[in-house]
Amino acid sequence: MKTNLTGKGTSRTHKSVSPEEIIAAGGTTAFGIKAGKNNETLKKALKNSPEPEPFTEEEWAGLLKQMANDK
Repeated sequence: MKTNLTGKGTSRTHKSVSPEEIIAAGGTTAFGIKAGKNNETLKKALKNSPEPEPFTEEEWAGLLKQMANDK
């Protein structure tokens, strides 16, 4: 996996906020409204997103093997 520590990464697409900032905004619902987020925008985003692709039998077998080895 390549890592670019000097450039703009995809991990900085959203501003991080502290729990104190959320509480100061009036709670999670009030914070979401102030940030321009609501259930309707979430529903639209989910409707417009691509369908999830199920795992293949090979992927399932590999995942189950990895989980068994990680116990």
